[in-house]
Amino acid sequence: MDFYNLDLSSPVLDALDDMNFQQTTPIQEHAIPPILEGHDLLGVAQTGTGKTAAYLLPVLSELSYGDYPTDAINCVIMSPTRELAQQIDQALQGFSYHLPYISSVAVYGGNDGIRYEQEKRSMQQGADIVIATPGRLISHLSLGNIDLSRVSFFILDEADRMLDMGFSDDILQIAKHLPEKRQTIMFSATMPEKIRQLAKSLLHDPVEIRLAVSRPADKIHQMAYICYEAQKIGIIKELFKNRNPERVIIFTGSKVKAKDLAISLTRAKFNCRAMHSDLSQQERDEVMYLFRSAQTDILVATDIVARGIDIDDITLVINFDVPHDAEDYVHRIGRTARAGAGGSAITLVSEKDQPEFKKIEQFLEKEVEKMPVPEHLGEAPEYTARKEGRKSDKGRRGRNGKAKKQAAKKKTPTSQVNPMPHTEEKKQSETNKQAEEKGKSRHRKPRHKKNHDTPKAQSSETQKEVSEK
Repeated sequence: MDFYNLDLSSPVLDALDDMNFQQTTPIQEHAIPPILEGHDLLGVAQTGTGKTAAYLLPVLSELSYGDYPTDAINCVIMSPTRELAQQIDQALQGFSYHLPYISSVAVYGGNDGIRYEQEKRSMQQGADIVIATPGRLISHLSLGNIDLSRVSFFILDEADRMLDMGFSDDILQIAKHLPEKRQTIMFSATMPEKIRQLAKSLLHDPVEIRLAVSRPADKIHQMAYICYEAQKIGIIKELFKNRNPERVIIFTGSKVKAKDLAISLTRAKFNCRAMHSDLSQQERDEVMYLFRSAQTDILVATDIVARGIDIDDITLVINFDVPHDAEDYVHRIGRTARAGAGGSAITLVSEKDQPEFKKIEQFLEKEVEKMPVPEHLGEAPEYTARKEGRKSDKGRRGRNGKAKKQAAKKKTPTSQVNPMPHTEEKKQSETNKQAEEKGKSRHRKPRHKKNHDTPKAQSSETQKEVSEK
């Protein structure tokens, strides 16, 4: 759909022309009309689908008509991270280019006292739009620096990420300062039960829009190493043994791992920096600047940069830890193969993470190519992808002959492959048949896979309840 087919104001359309924005994305096409009509909205779509414009454009369009107080904060946008808050603020500057009378301020932690005072002054003077992280906004509220009593638009971006980071109570506390009569808009990449509960407490009769999570781009070469946890660093070092790493992001499951891995790679003479929540804002800005300007080859990061960071020329993404779900996997590897370019994604799968990676493969509806662990790193586990049998490693090592023999002894006769003496064939054959009949009754039926290929958008009146992973 063309943006001109939407009921946006002329200044907003002029800005879109200047930025060469012509066609809407699916989330924009389905979200902008109900927001313009004044409905609460719950939008579920993955990162990179244009959600920021989906809520900024209609809000700016409404504010441009001048029907809102000039001395009050009219819109509050909540962001889980400082980086995403900065990105939203940058997008806002572009979309509001022809609306100089609409003011905004980004409010987030990690700054010095001068920045804090600037935020305080802007909010007290009545900035039309405040983009804030929960913790920083709570700080200003507790000191009486901001009045939210006349807010008309309350927007939560990346709501699932905010809840994952423990901001649920902060969001509810902020909501208590808002007027009951307001328009609330919530966007999330996933829809777990805790997001549904938050939506019920904040939104009133919302229009619900859900777009199926798309598969990763075909140009991404996906690979995996089935390995032990202790082998992971060795695999990464081996990857870069014969080629210099360039534009690489390594995602870890915790900031502790990010710190330790960055130190280990730096000691191995790799040009590497870590990105995690313990860094100050100045340190984060410096790390991102060095990486964007190609002065740093490897960025080791937590999921803080999996969403909301726009870097187009990443050549390789490595999942040091398997993501918690398929959506996070898509978000991570989606950092590469952007803007029509190619790229690679490698996931290091330890024993305990095999069931989770199997779920990702089921979502992808294909098996990710398995790469052999370098021999000098030792034996690697087999890829069983089963939750049972975690207590012991017996029978799981691909090159451990003794373990294989032990496992073979425990199997039923139908599973044995060793040749038997000719004199016992007839007797054993009858035993095999009986075992086969019993075995068939124990076989589980295969699960049917759901098709996620077609994007779906539905209103609250037609949305069917589906189970969430």
